[in-house]
Amino acid sequence: MDSQEDSLKPRPVIRAAAFSVHIFTAFGAAIALLAMLEAVREHWAAMFGWLGVALIIDAIDGPIARLLDVKNVQPNWSGDVLDLVVDFVTYVFVPAYAIVASGMLLPVAAPVLGIAIIVTSALYFADLRMKADDNHFRGFPALWNAAAFYLFLLHWPPLSSTLLVAGLVVLTFVPFHVLHPVRVVRLRWLTMALIVLWGLLAFYALEMDFHVGTGVTVALCAIALWIAFSDAMIRLARSFA
Repeated sequence: MDSQEDSLKPRPVIRAAAFSVHIFTAFGAAIALLAMLEAVREHWAAMFGWLGVALIIDAIDGPIARLLDVKNVQPNWSGDVLDLVVDFVTYVFVPAYAIVASGMLLPVAAPVLGIAIIVTSALYFADLRMKADDNHFRGFPALWNAAAFYLFLLHWPPLSSTLLVAGLVVLTFVPFHVLHPVRVVRLRWLTMALIVLWGLLAFYALEMDFHVGTGVTVALCAIALWIAFSDAMIRLARSFA
């Protein structure tokens, strides 16, 4: 009986390959530490550069895990839990520090909003309803790395930036749909093309330390609006069709 069960177990090399995917995912948290070190030094472009590396890891570890059937080969390790842990530090914690410490918000409101970002995002990550049936996110999906990027890009007056952050905190629990760039099937070809363009423009903005022209800024903002409101726009267009 034991020999039959042993024959059904994946070979050690397959198990090692599967576990290496978990290690790869966990490196996202290590990247977050490097990003935080740059943030403490106020090297904001470098911080976003490291967060960009973490974003790439987050984008490709899932497909690799599915290819290697990691969930079944390594059933004692939860890739979903690991992914949430890494996402929290890269999408929320480090960007929250940058938003609070950068001086872009009103001084009296900055620590309060920083706490609000952390608490509401933790609750959002624990919400089993965070994704709709069609894989859209419900509410603002705690993408504080993106929010921080746009705050640095636009560099609004402190009052405007404070109101924007406060609004995003509230929108975390408003049930509107935000596009998941990879998992939403509808117009995926367009979304992926826009994501590639966004990555190129964002890299250019970091290389220029956010000193970019109006055209780049408008393009980056337009792509963000597509991600945030494309579902609402499509639904509205269909209602008039």
